[in-house]
Amino acid sequence: MFKKVTHVFNEYKILRGMLSYAVLWPVGSLMEQTLVEKRNWQTYDWKKCLRFSLYGTLIMGPTMYVWVRTANVIWPRSGFRYSLSKAITEQFTVDPTLICTFLFVMSILEQKTIDEAKDEVRNKFIDTYKVGAIYWPTVQTINFTFVPLKNQVVCTSFFSMIWSAFLAYEKHLKTKLKQQKNE
Repeated sequence: MFKKVTHVFNEYKILRGMLSYAVLWPVGSLMEQTLVEKRNWQTYDWKKCLRFSLYGTLIMGPTMYVWVRTANVIWPRSGFRYSLSKAITEQFTVDPTLICTFLFVMSILEQKTIDEAKDEVRNKFIDTYKVGAIYWPTVQTINFTFVPLKNQVVCTSFFSMIWSAFLAYEKHLKTKLKQQKNE
């Protein structure tokens, strides 16, 4: 059984990233819920975890798989200079798209209207991007320099778990501030 699973993950490498994001993104949500919202096993928002898992599996996993493969075709070497080029290119091309997609799709999954989802992107993109502009180039430069190609997507998913906790915090914080304003 283990050999069959291993064979499938080696044959269809995209599945490794999808599985790691399917597990690690909801873990990031649980981290935020535990540390910020002070929830516990009985009070966790499991629907929120499911939304994070779906997003991680269906959007982040495949997107990062394609990006890492593309970056390694454009810059086939793994030295620091090439790795930095990959990371900076990602910061200006992939990351803005993923942040907008996250904010929009998660709002839709929360059953908000399209206009509310657009507002979410408009209100939260800049602050989120500023943090990502420091975090992701650092992470990805290290990833592209030191991690073998076959493990780069999985490595990214680990750091993406921390990022997803931050994204969950951003969504929670802004929602909480809006609720306090309306009271």
